[in-house]
Amino acid sequence: MTAHILDGNALAKTLRANFRQEAEALASRGARPGLAVILVGENPASQVYVRNKVNACADAGFYSEKHVFPGDATQADVLAKIRALNADPAIHGILVQLPLPAQFDAEAVLDAIVAEKDVDGFRAENVGALVLGLPCFVPCTPRGAMRLLEEAGVDVAGKEAVIVGRSNIVGKPMAMLLMHAGATVTVCHSRTRDLAAHCRRADILVAAVGKPRFITGEMIKPGAVVIDVGINRLPDGKLCGDVDFDAARVVAGAITPVPGGVGPMTIAMLLANTLESARNSVQNGAGNNA
Repeated sequence: MTAHILDGNALAKTLRANFRQEAEALASRGARPGLAVILVGENPASQVYVRNKVNACADAGFYSEKHVFPGDATQADVLAKIRALNADPAIHGILVQLPLPAQFDAEAVLDAIVAEKDVDGFRAENVGALVLGLPCFVPCTPRGAMRLLEEAGVDVAGKEAVIVGRSNIVGKPMAMLLMHAGATVTVCHSRTRDLAAHCRRADILVAAVGKPRFITGEMIKPGAVVIDVGINRLPDGKLCGDVDFDAARVVAGAITPVPGGVGPMTIAMLLANTLESARNSVQNGAGNNA
């Protein structure tokens, strides 16, 4: 058996084309979707991620701004910029690229973004709404993973889902989304006993632990759907996920590659959230001239 590849690149390309059509329609009503990205410091990976997000905005017909601060910037400087963006009608989404330098209180910075522009879905209001199953901005990576499952025709209801990793950005919101979709969810972490046994009973296995090729083929149930959220750079410069892809693809029924799986969908869902915010601004009578 060779697993079906869940192609995030292809789906994201299709979604961006759809987003462009709606962006032009909203622009004609004075609300071209606008995203502001804040980058602090010179982390090479963060610079790549920000560039990809800005390029995706251009591809989808969105307006975007990039605000770069030096690594020794003060938190007060960044908070002042966030306050200005909160009040800017041309901006519908604000994203602070993580990680922030050590002198920052990341939680305080993220909480400074008003909820209606929190397109990363990290503010407490959006997190609480997600837990309750209420309308909210869903964190982009879990939302992208769910969209891939939907596109693949995976019926989540009644399935055993196991998530390896309990981060606030991926693991916990992914658990909520799968639970809301009807799955029975287990969240594994560093204190989990017999991790392999948990993984082997998963119909849907989500790897979000940040360790290269941590999930081996022997840990995967035959025919399972494997969602690899990890992205790790090897000593030779190549990228790999948290799953041993070559070993897993001969066991799994479907699997996301790295790169080209969840990553492109994360950016696509960032655009989707920004588009939703722009749509809300039109419904609320606001607009912009971007």
